[in-house]
Amino acid sequence: MPNSVAGAASAPEHACPPPEPGLTPAEVVARAEAFVPELVERQAETERRTYYAADTHERFSRAGFYRILVPRRYGGYEFGVGTFMKVVAALTRGCPSTGWMYCLGAAHALAVASLFGERAQDEVFQGGDFICPATVVPNGTGERLPDGTWLIDGTWGYCSGSPYATHFLGHTLVTPDGGGPPEPMMFLAPRDQWHRLDDWGGALGLKGSGSHSIRLVQARIPHHFTLPGHMSQVDVTRGTPGLALHGNPEYGGGQLSFMVLEDAVLAVGIARGMLDAYEVLMRTRTTSFPPIVGRAEDPDFQLWYGRAAGLIATAEAATADAVRQWRAACLDGPAAITREVELRIAAICGEVVKLCWRAVEDCLYPTAGSSAVRHGERVERLWRDMSMFQTHAGVSTFLAVIAKRDLARARFGIG
Repeated sequence: MPNSVAGAASAPEHACPPPEPGLTPAEVVARAEAFVPELVERQAETERRTYYAADTHERFSRAGFYRILVPRRYGGYEFGVGTFMKVVAALTRGCPSTGWMYCLGAAHALAVASLFGERAQDEVFQGGDFICPATVVPNGTGERLPDGTWLIDGTWGYCSGSPYATHFLGHTLVTPDGGGPPEPMMFLAPRDQWHRLDDWGGALGLKGSGSHSIRLVQARIPHHFTLPGHMSQVDVTRGTPGLALHGNPEYGGGQLSFMVLEDAVLAVGIARGMLDAYEVLMRTRTTSFPPIVGRAEDPDFQLWYGRAAGLIATAEAATADAVRQWRAACLDGPAAITREVELRIAAICGEVVKLCWRAVEDCLYPTAGSSAVRHGERVERLWRDMSMFQTHAGVSTFLAVIAKRDLARARFGIG
């Protein structure tokens, strides 16, 4: 199956073709891989700024990165999840902050193209490039006005990708029409309805990931930019608006399982970057105790490198197969995308993260040497990034605990 599944629906008359109609998935992945050396060199600069540079953003745009998941109907490339994950892995291998910021900004084109109706999509995708940070923690308040518009106030933290964002996808709690306890509601806020706070950069790692807070003050959000429920709980087994609109099975895919695929590919990218940095040390430094030889010639360093390389290669293979399973479920049709299938993919992603952490924590970081973990050294920065990654609620709480329990509950039919 190709990286993209051609949409069956015809494009509207007003739609524009993508900037490079002949661009292929392989070419866009190659472009991402070509960025790696530069991203390595600019890591310190990215951390100081707290997000990647404007010229990097402009080149990402010209390379087509922000249109990978945007439907062709709206001038996107519609290359699909497989291509997107390869681009994320490459960028993250060069600079975890950059890869994280790009991924969590560009990924939500899939959610919007899948879950929202045609009217909303016609409006939000009209710019072609789509960058939309999202948070899953409900916050703020939403009040429905007599004309159906929602008035939303609040501040949402950890909005990775916000510096160059075109939209924001958030959750708030609202009272159901019939009364009762507040329930989650998703909403899309265009860029002119919110402002970004200058509050990122003080974390242990991923300092350049653009994970600033977003604040809405009396933001007026049209009703067709809202959806009831929480993105991680969306049931797609009866189809989605995006599947009907675009005819592409990937716009009917599981949203929870797609979100955790992002965790897996980011972990692999960071671990690959650490292995790259360790290889440089293997080639350029010597052992500390006799016999004094190059590290690449030393049996102990060979063992540490080999163990890490095997763990990371296993994680990479598992991630690739998890993506394959996600796409296969899409092709099998909406009914195939059950809660159990989504949670099984989540379980794989949880093990991927553990494999990458073992490679870094057990093999690479402790044997790199104290000089390699001084402030500003690449190993030091990657260690901070991977450590910060471990604290993310999607990793430490959902993948490590909730997903495993919920998989068993789904399998045994326990509500």
